[in-house]
Amino acid sequence: SRPLPPGRFPARVPARGQRRAVVGMLTGCVQSVFFPQVNAATARVLAAEGCDVVIPREQGCCGALSLHSGRTAEAARFAARTIEAFEGAEVDAIVVNSAGCGSAMKEYERLFGHLAEPSMTARAAALSARVRDLTEFLAELGPVAPRHPVPVRAAYHDACHLGHAQRITREPRALLRDIPDLELMELRDAGTCCGSAGVYNLLQPDAARALGARKADAVLDSGAALVISANPGCTLQISAELASRGQTIATAHIAEVLDASIRGVRLRS
Repeated sequence: SRPLPPGRFPARVPARGQRRAVVGMLTGCVQSVFFPQVNAATARVLAAEGCDVVIPREQGCCGALSLHSGRTAEAARFAARTIEAFEGAEVDAIVVNSAGCGSAMKEYERLFGHLAEPSMTARAAALSARVRDLTEFLAELGPVAPRHPVPVRAAYHDACHLGHAQRITREPRALLRDIPDLELMELRDAGTCCGSAGVYNLLQPDAARALGARKADAVLDSGAALVISANPGCTLQISAELASRGQTIATAHIAEVLDASIRGVRLRS
């Protein structure tokens, strides 16, 4: 099959082999701008696992950053546009590869309920019920695509919006442990925030840097050559702290690691 480019996506990526599900994919704003290759990897992994991937072109920000900032009315406007973008798509699930976005989208019903907008609350609830983190969805579906070795000593960082908000910690680790030759290390205080926390690193930079330094210390102490996350903000935060120390430890999204294993290619650093 033709390689999927990192920036532009077709409206639909067909499943490879027997189709097992039809899913929508959120491309997000931070992910699209800073890590378009993660979206490309996500679509390839889903297609390899037998999913038709529907990618609405009219989607934009899901409202997570506004919601994290307490700007509920602004968040609701972004959420309404996201709901409209996916409402007409006949999909079994809406797969999200950004923990902060997934956490916000699963709470759309509460957002509109808080704003006393009954006309939107039911529509929000219907969408929220279909939202799945990438790792959550793959665990539910059951991986079938063959895995090739990825020989690396890696540490997995629990993004707060995935581990604490969505209570998803087992699924990412199980997917990583299924990859041949990948040695998964556990970070001390793995569930401690890295300092990104939505927009916390922008609003409270000093405290965020202190948390980032603590996370970088844990990474360095682990001896890992790769840090894996499931949230773009975390990847940016950890990468920046490691770079400030002159460290060359690679970072990757779990979608990129799975993609490299499924395709049997070298993991890009």
